Amino acid sequence: MNARPFLHGPETEALIEALWLGQYGHSRLVEKFEHDIAEFLGVPDMVAVASGTDALHIALLAAEVGPGDEVVVPSQTYCATVQAILATGAQPRFIEINPATLCVEADDVLAAVTPATRVVLPVLYGGRAVDLSALTEVLDSRRITVIEDAAHAFGSVCGDKLVGARREALTCFSFGPIKNLTCGQGGGIVPRTREEAGRLRTLRALGIADSQRQRAQTTTYAVQQYGLRATMSALNAAIGRVQLRYFDAVAALRKSLWQSYADGLSGIGGVEVVDVDVARSVPFNCVVRLVHRDAAFHALRSRGIGVGVHYPPNHLQPAFARWRRSLPVTEESDRQIMSLPFHPAMSSEDVQRVVAAVRETALEAGTCAS
Repeated sequence: MNARPFLHGPETEALIEALWLGQYGHSRLVEKFEHDIAEFLGVPDMVAVASGTDALHIALLAAEVGPGDEVVVPSQTYCATVQAILATGAQPRFIEINPATLCVEADDVLAAVTPATRVVLPVLYGGRAVDLSALTEVLDSRRITVIEDAAHAFGSVCGDKLVGARREALTCFSFGPIKNLTCGQGGGIVPRTREEAGRLRTLRALGIADSQRQRAQTTTYAVQQYGLRATMSALNAAIGRVQLRYFDAVAALRKSLWQSYADGLSGIGGVEVVDVDVARSVPFNCVVRLVHRDAAFHALRSRGIGVGVHYPPNHLQPAFARWRRSLPVTEESDRQIMSLPFHPAMSSEDVQRVVAAVRETALEAGTCAS
């Protein structure tokens, strides 16, 4: 799909409105964006913040996570997830993933919980929903909060509702440059209650509980608690509001693109597509497992194919060595996974070119029959 329609018409009007108001930080445009997202998800509220990492950090603070607490989290995620945990003073407890989905399973989550566990933080890798509803009763009884890292999963479905709409968890989205819905930069948190929404808004605004509108009507304001400077800018909100108008079309393109890859790659020896449950997900990426990943990675890069690895596991990172534990499934995945080029402006010809290159590299590695 040609990217040009995303850069003209309503987009220009939205950015002009943001510029005309002259208030480029938090403004009524951010509140309109929050309303738009909440309406799309079918929830009472959404709290917009500056990034997906801020969303996780603030959600953890709202759940009263701090020093001495433990957060159960998969090692298979972007390091931002772990850095958000450490920013609260808490510690990560890394757990395994299902090798077919690269997501956590309820049994592994429950087995990892300790008396120090304050939060369970599933990562909705690739856009695939993670359903931990079977654990709700036991986690509630232990006063453990579920915070979803749904950075990849805006628009995906869990059960009979969109991710974020079930209100069994604090759900955190990223609206960064390459996400399913982009604001250029930004993030959002879906609160479970009105009171929780208030805490999130105070935390994102340097501990000031009064809204921007309320502050404009008085000569002073009160800083009530610790907080971060993590409000979304009006310019980013303006971009997000326009992108939301196109979201259904973008979601359909992402689904079609992923299915084209899955169809094209089927039957290539040594290549397995990681399942995202595409009928219920808006795919963020297309990840494959390869027997000879490193050789394929370099061969494809040399052909001009922009492959990547998302992500090197965190329990093996030097910064997180203190919390390292044996995770053989994750470590095997680390040696095999590779992300293929994936964005909604790609054409079917682009997909065919990538598939052909993957087939060639598989033939060279001796894993694919000619």
